[in-house]
Amino acid sequence: MRSHRARRREVTAGWLFTMPAIIALVVFLVVPIVMAAWVSVSDWTGIGSPISAGVRPVGMANYEALLTQPGLAQQDLGLSIRDNLYYVLFVVPLQTALALLLAIVVSRKALRGRGFFRTAFYFPSVTSSVAVSMIFLFLFADTGVINAALGYLGAAGPSWFTDPSGLLHMVLGGIGITPPSVLIRHGLLGLSWWGWLAGPSVAMVTLIVLAIWTTSGTFMLLFLPALYGISEQVLQAAIVDGASAWTRFRRITLPLIRPALFLVLTLGLIGTWQVFDQVFLITQGNPAGTTLTPAYLAYQVSFGDQQWGQGAAIAFILFAIIVTFTVLQRLILRERGSATQARGRLR
Repeated sequence: MRSHRARRREVTAGWLFTMPAIIALVVFLVVPIVMAAWVSVSDWTGIGSPISAGVRPVGMANYEALLTQPGLAQQDLGLSIRDNLYYVLFVVPLQTALALLLAIVVSRKALRGRGFFRTAFYFPSVTSSVAVSMIFLFLFADTGVINAALGYLGAAGPSWFTDPSGLLHMVLGGIGITPPSVLIRHGLLGLSWWGWLAGPSVAMVTLIVLAIWTTSGTFMLLFLPALYGISEQVLQAAIVDGASAWTRFRRITLPLIRPALFLVLTLGLIGTWQVFDQVFLITQGNPAGTTLTPAYLAYQVSFGDQQWGQGAAIAFILFAIIVTFTVLQRLILRERGSATQARGRLR
């Protein structure tokens, strides 16, 4: 009986200690999500409370205007998803590879001044996004440092923030490939298939470079504990067995840092689909909508066009995209064996 009462007191104390955090999560997370879901299926105009008597449900009309009804709203959504997709496809692999490379470099015991290099590589991640954006505006201006360096090398630099040309279209056009008519007549979300195959624009390239430079340092710190956790005995055994550096990396290091790799890829995927501040500060979705993202489009539609229902619907479409890609990534990177099995693949 006494142990049962002690158990009840422990449970009660646990609930009392966690209740402030639970209340904060409900008030600041669950309630806003529920209200945003209601706004996405209502005709709220942004005036008054979304749950007032004058706000009426409109069903799936806001989602239909974005997904199934041809028009400007659908085309803008298609542009934003296409631009953000190319942003994800370039940023996530490159920032992950660079972060892992930096982590391997600074984890070497033979490297002098490792603390300095860790700080230097991490510094861009803690710098204000406004300051970094201003620096990139200066670097990639028409008369900026990048174009000046290209001019010194005898090459003409592009108009980075005003050129809407897709890189893939530029390459294909340069070798004389013209789009088949079927790719122009048919498409998805208001864009032709040829439009989907445009590739990132010149302006989007600057945002991709900015993202890789500012995030690789953060992910480097996530890789470091995983690298430090690899047993030296395992690596020494692989060397004795005659494994090359590349074989040790592929057969031992990568399998043993898989949890850290999954974390980095997941955080990178979520962060790149939610990109907003760089677009807001540098391009505002221009030129010609080639740097538009769903996060910025939701802000623009809600606060600029006062279409609060469509803005909330875009946010939930973005949420569905992030969940889908995260689940697919989890399936691709799922654990296929233990560390012992990973070591055994050397033989």
